[in-house]
Amino acid sequence: MLHAMPVSMSNSASFMVGPLVAIVAIGILVLILRWAFGRRTSVVAAPAQPGPESDYGMLVVVSKPGSYVEGELQRRTLESAGIRATLAQTLDGPRVMVWLADEIKARSVLNGKG
Repeated sequence: MLHAMPVSMSNSASFMVGPLVAIVAIGILVLILRWAFGRRTSVVAAPAQPGPESDYGMLVVVSKPGSYVEGELQRRTLESAGIRATLAQTLDGPRVMVWLADEIKARSVLNGKG
């Protein structure tokens, strides 16, 4: 014959610990995932916005081409002459810009004297 053994209170609540731990773990994961993926902005860089010529820091304008293609040709001409140049789309149109130290040399290259 089987003898009934008294059940202690500490063991009677242990069946709730497993599901409770699982629910807390899922809740923490939900919070972490909402934080990680709940951004309203994209992680991909936004396209550059045109700004005034003064927004380009230490770069100075050496040319104001009529089109973006013409500006790219001028930028490549400066690059082939060893001058670091950039073509920026400003509010006033495309601008070829160089560092202040290269301004004189860049202007002479673009004018055909360099």
